[in-house]
Amino acid sequence: MDRTGIIVVTLCVILLVYWFVEQQKYAQQQAHYAATNQMVHVTVTNLANPPDQLSAAANQLNAARPIFDTNAPETLLCLTNARARYTFTSRGGGLKSVELLDYPETVSPRWKKKVAKDGVATLNLRAPVPVLAILGDAGLVGDGNFTLTQTADGVHAEKTLANGLRLSKEFHLSSNYLVNASVRLENTLTQPLTLPAQEWVIGTATPMGPDDTSYAMNEGAMWFNGTGIQDQSLGWFSGSGFGCFRGTPRSEYLAGSNNVVWAAAHNQFFALMVMPKMNEPAQQIVARPVTLPPFPNVEPVPGTPALQGVESAFIYPAVSLAAHQAVERQIVLFAGPKEYRLLARIGDQFQNQADLVMNFGRFSGFFAKALLLAMNWVHDVTRAGYGLTIVLITVAIKVLFWPLTAASTRSMKRMQALAPEMAALKEKYKDDMQKLTQKQWELYRKHKVSPMSGCLPMAIQMPVFFGFFTMIRSAIELRGAHFLWIADLSKPDTLFMIPGTAFPFNLLPLLMGGSMLWQSHLTPPSPGMDPTQAKMMRYMPLMFLVFLYTYSSGLALYWTVNNLLTIVQTKLTKMNQAPATPVPASVLTPASKKKK
Repeated sequence: MDRTGIIVVTLCVILLVYWFVEQQKYAQQQAHYAATNQMVHVTVTNLANPPDQLSAAANQLNAARPIFDTNAPETLLCLTNARARYTFTSRGGGLKSVELLDYPETVSPRWKKKVAKDGVATLNLRAPVPVLAILGDAGLVGDGNFTLTQTADGVHAEKTLANGLRLSKEFHLSSNYLVNASVRLENTLTQPLTLPAQEWVIGTATPMGPDDTSYAMNEGAMWFNGTGIQDQSLGWFSGSGFGCFRGTPRSEYLAGSNNVVWAAAHNQFFALMVMPKMNEPAQQIVARPVTLPPFPNVEPVPGTPALQGVESAFIYPAVSLAAHQAVERQIVLFAGPKEYRLLARIGDQFQNQADLVMNFGRFSGFFAKALLLAMNWVHDVTRAGYGLTIVLITVAIKVLFWPLTAASTRSMKRMQALAPEMAALKEKYKDDMQKLTQKQWELYRKHKVSPMSGCLPMAIQMPVFFGFFTMIRSAIELRGAHFLWIADLSKPDTLFMIPGTAFPFNLLPLLMGGSMLWQSHLTPPSPGMDPTQAKMMRYMPLMFLVFLYTYSSGLALYWTVNNLLTIVQTKLTKMNQAPATPVPASVLTPASKKKK
């Protein structure tokens, strides 16, 4: 390895180690922050509304957070269907938790000691308030305890407060992880009753288990305004920024202007989505970080931050009810996996684009959906595991782009043969850059080559790569999927922690970086490129290794296989074509010869 390579490799190693050290420092800062629980209040508002009107409603609700009377006994009702177990609580009269029977609680990496677990993935677990609890001042909450009654297909919750307000809720279990709910606020008095602004709890985004180490990046509150989504992750509340840069912690997110079509409390693979009846969007959405109790039977690691979640709720405005008048709202709850085909059917059913909770994004959304559908189709047809399915998809993509890549390789070979004449042109027109550019393009046209030919295949395949990047980030199909030594394709393939450090040994990213480095050395540099720049470009793959070292192994698997196939294609293309004949340098002008 030359001096440039040694410098680049050293810098990459230093950067990777520095990143891990900074993450450890940040974890300690978050532990102190959670212990002191001191947060700076920051409110995000929709500028279409006067800020004072938005903040006034939020401040009114913040002034009196509910405290359920824990002296009264808690009544729990559990209902189960084929896919989930729903637990309703009298404290708040809502849905306390949803256990998804087809999904394990967490998938432990192989380097950790295996512990027998019978738990399943549970939504809203250990959250301070249940789903569809109504919060506000004492006139809305009282002691917070409801009377629960089991019905034929669900639960009825009811409470009459001292001010004459009767709150009643109906929950009816349905299919596809859906629950149909209705909430009725009724004035039982003979005189008008004014109700303040209310928060209707959507749920709390929580990590699935103690091994869900990336929960801060994936937990959050998302909402749909009819045209697009907005998502605020836990990292936004804790003040995380780009890379190692940190910002100010935030205590609240507030947005919307009578356009909240649906909202969700979500983590990487699951979502609690609340969808009001069509044409009746909520006024606003509010979200706040909350501290969660630790996982049971898990010994806390010193210096790690306390578990955090993101609690979100609809805000409905103050309302005045005439004597014996009632207002009722119909709501559909979705509590289940972020599985695209399922969510697309629900979105079609309710005409609300529920599949946007996958958060594929605008740029890569088309490719992410296409790749996810293709991966599931190949998996369903071949019955192969998802690791082998990723390999088969990668091979299919490479075959599809094979003619383009082969043509690019041949063009680059011809470009390499033009190097002597390009050098002569640079010498001849070194004082006239405009003339040099003109002569270079004349040379390209004469020999029918393009300097962009080497970039074209990469430019075309980059959307596919970003599609894979986005798809693998949220594809629940990869959660817990095994392949060779990989225990979970949605997480890094950590084999062990390097002794004496908290640094993981992830094999697949190292193979990915090595294959990228090999591939870069097989690709000839563009004619005329500065030698130092050419060396830097050859070692650029090491930067990708730094950034993707802790990303999911599914993406590393795709990129590694793609690199190996590209290497094979490059070698085959070179073997099956005649050697490029070097183009003689142009004859220098007499004036040039005189100078010599």
